[in-house]
Amino acid sequence: MSLPLSVDIVSDVVCPWCYLGKRRFERALTLTDVPVAVRWRPYQLDPTLPPEGKDRTAYMVAKFGSLERIQAAHERLREAGAVGGIRFDFDAIRVAPNTLDAHRLLRWAGEAGVADAVATALFRAYFEAGRDIGDGATLAEIAEANGMDAQEVRIRLASGDDIESVSGEVADAQRMGVTGVPTFIVAGKYAVVGAQEPEIIARALETIAKEQDAA
Repeated sequence: MSLPLSVDIVSDVVCPWCYLGKRRFERALTLTDVPVAVRWRPYQLDPTLPPEGKDRTAYMVAKFGSLERIQAAHERLREAGAVGGIRFDFDAIRVAPNTLDAHRLLRWAGEAGVADAVATALFRAYFEAGRDIGDGATLAEIAEANGMDAQEVRIRLASGDDIESVSGEVADAQRMGVTGVPTFIVAGKYAVVGAQEPEIIARALETIAKEQDAA
């Protein structure tokens, strides 16, 4: 191929399957020589969360019904994550955050050419360190650690910059029929849904690449 395949990764940074999906996608890229150009697209599992977030344990129990169900799901995720080098520490997470500001940061990271690194940092901060990624100071720190201007990020967060455009992208994803994340939209029209195994993702990329070449 002369041009890379576009891959839009629609995800939420508080979705554990999105973190797992990112790792599996990275592994898939080592199994194929298909070139890709990745763009991160926002999705919010719960846009109704207040800006300060909620107590995560109470929030999860209200959403899923019992601590036992939550703990069983967490254990499955720990096992799956360990294969990809993810050390999920769900017990460390205290806040269920609203992720709008994190997605705004991820958009600006894309403009700066460091979106993938910032996405990884957001996932790691939340799922492995239990940090509140709805907090502006935390986001500015993550930005600075990945080559961005922390003061500029603080100013943009406070200004409301890109709130409407990011919220609009979330709405666009829902209108397109995205109901679960991660969703990998390849070449603008093919969807690979969920945290698929690397071999499945690699085969999908190769199949789509051949179709694009033949078109």
